[in-house]
Amino acid sequence: MSRVRLYLSNDTSSCAAGAERLAEAWRQRSDVELVRTSSRGAFFLEPMVERDSSDGRLAWCHATADDLPKILAGDGGIPVSSIPFLSKQTRHAFATFGVTEPLSLEAYRAYGGCAGFRKARQMSPSAIIEEIKTSRLRGRGGAAFPVWKKWEVAATTAADRKYVVANADEGDAGTYCDRMVMEGDPFRLIEGLLICARAIGAEAGYIYCRQEYPVAAACLRAAIRAASEAGWLESDGQPFPIEVVSGAGAGSYVCGEETALLESLEGRRGVVRARPPHPAQSGLYGRPTIVSNVLTFATIPNILARGGAWHASMGTEGSRGTAVLQLGGRVKQPGLIEVPFGLTLRQVLDQFGQGMADGARLKAVQVGGPLGSLFTDAQLDIPICFDAFAKADAILGHGGIVVFDNETDMLELSRHLMAFVADESCGKCVPCRIGSLRAREILETVQRGQATEADLSLLTELGDTMKAASLCGLGARAPYPVLSALEHFPVEFRNRMRS
Repeated sequence: MSRVRLYLSNDTSSCAAGAERLAEAWRQRSDVELVRTSSRGAFFLEPMVERDSSDGRLAWCHATADDLPKILAGDGGIPVSSIPFLSKQTRHAFATFGVTEPLSLEAYRAYGGCAGFRKARQMSPSAIIEEIKTSRLRGRGGAAFPVWKKWEVAATTAADRKYVVANADEGDAGTYCDRMVMEGDPFRLIEGLLICARAIGAEAGYIYCRQEYPVAAACLRAAIRAASEAGWLESDGQPFPIEVVSGAGAGSYVCGEETALLESLEGRRGVVRARPPHPAQSGLYGRPTIVSNVLTFATIPNILARGGAWHASMGTEGSRGTAVLQLGGRVKQPGLIEVPFGLTLRQVLDQFGQGMADGARLKAVQVGGPLGSLFTDAQLDIPICFDAFAKADAILGHGGIVVFDNETDMLELSRHLMAFVADESCGKCVPCRIGSLRAREILETVQRGQATEADLSLLTELGDTMKAASLCGLGARAPYPVLSALEHFPVEFRNRMRS
């Protein structure tokens, strides 16, 4: 009996949406060859089953176990290429997602993997850095610092040892692209680390993975073993060990900040370090260290393979390449989106989110995680790029977009976000440690109906102090969502105040 090959995502979100139940139901079928792949990121269509056809992959969306007969017969499937959510995207970092098996090095190479590292091995370290400079790549983790500048500092700083660290402590609410890379394309992250190591002369690499990502950590360790067995883990003829460190931060949000991450990696409590010196000068164990998030490293291989000018040809003047966005909240179509920088926030919500969920009306959109500013409908025409967001006192952060509907209590949301910061502050600096507590207390006073105008003035003043004097981005960014909520929805605050 011939077996029909079916493709089913093994991504954590896909499994949560029902993919694993399908796998369990069909795993023992003699007429099915089940191939577990990465996810296309269209989570609103999950579980999604695919099979090959003469016109490319066909998909059955929201599949159930009872759909197997029609899937095997090829009835009712739609071409994957015709799904608007996917066809309207410009995918490069996520080009092979949904297609390849995550832990197949052969499949990774078949779709262009390793080409960037092969090219890098033929280039001098300075030439690699120059290529990254030409690409005008900025970090995708939130700070958006030019990547080449960090690499150049680390490369030119004399030291007996240097390190490369992937920050996989992806803690922003509504973000998951780093997890998708680690689970779905781990060899791409490894390749990015190897290219960086060659450019700066690093001798070892670490992947600092948050403890809430056990599947990602397991995939990474399996991929590292496969790469090592294939003789791939070497730099300048020397072995290049990569270690996955999981759970060291014990769930701490602030360990996503690069210096707190390094403190944790060295075995201490995750507390922010004063800068300078920056990690590129004195990082892990006092040696030059490049710390970038997973998506930044995953972007590097394509730049080396296709050239810096190719990457620089996409996007806006100050934000080159593609933006990877994770759309969630009260929209019809949540999922992962990769598009060139420059689309407006409204275009993303309309073209990919397909508007609000049934019965919901838009109230606000938060971009950049729990520290991101709130946008109202009147502000949605802002281009998605680093500079436009900076001018609007906002951050693009890690690309998380959470949509709130008209039933959201903005006062309670503000209190919740400030309470989060108070809980997660490392305590190193007074503005964050004390300021977040006092801000939370003021908001709770408003909720009890005991606040006055003086309290709101104090809240604004406190926010300005935190922005100016906090040691890291946690305290400096914490006031933005609260103050933007107070600016855009003042009635919701003042209606609860003491008359």
